[in-house]
Amino acid sequence: MKKQLRRQIITRRNSLSRAAREEKSAVITRRVLGLPAWEKARLVMCYVSFGSEVLTPSLIQAALSQGKRVTVPLCIPEGRRLLASEVLDFPGDLQPGTWGILEPRPETLRPVDPGDIDLVLVPGVAFDRAGNRLGYGGGYYDRFLATLRPGALTIALAFAEQIVADVYPEVHDRPVDMVVTDQEIIKPGKDEGICADGPGLS
Repeated sequence: MKKQLRRQIITRRNSLSRAAREEKSAVITRRVLGLPAWEKARLVMCYVSFGSEVLTPSLIQAALSQGKRVTVPLCIPEGRRLLASEVLDFPGDLQPGTWGILEPRPETLRPVDPGDIDLVLVPGVAFDRAGNRLGYGGGYYDRFLATLRPGALTIALAFAEQIVADVYPEVHDRPVDMVVTDQEIIKPGKDEGICADGPGLS
């Protein structure tokens, strides 16, 4: 079921034109930058977008320009885990790594304790309105999110086309605190969330 849903949503996301992804990503970026939690956060972690994901370079550059400390993930296939590494120069500190995703170069690796991170911007394939996340199947983020300190905020970025009724979560799956899309901000457990431009797609 999850494999089928993963294929379906990735195909749906890939079908968006580059212009549509850029336009939607710009809306999502503005929403994130307007969040009080973003304003308060001093140390953020942000995935580096790849393929047809919500684009994150503008968010990373904004965080750096605002004087925040910024980390990006390094995939470590052994143990299927993520390491948070601080970025001082984006994208100069990075090079294509696992699966072609930009990751820290060996000489610019600056590991950061996950317990120090205030806010994590999380990628994913699909999300439901309870904040459950369907990832790419490796479990990297589920393991990493489990190491965050209590109170650290997890925010998923997604196009409206990635919101579904159910992602069939399992016991080890870690839900996120918020999902920001180009149509709305979903806050699980907080009434019906914040509808910014009308209802989202279910």
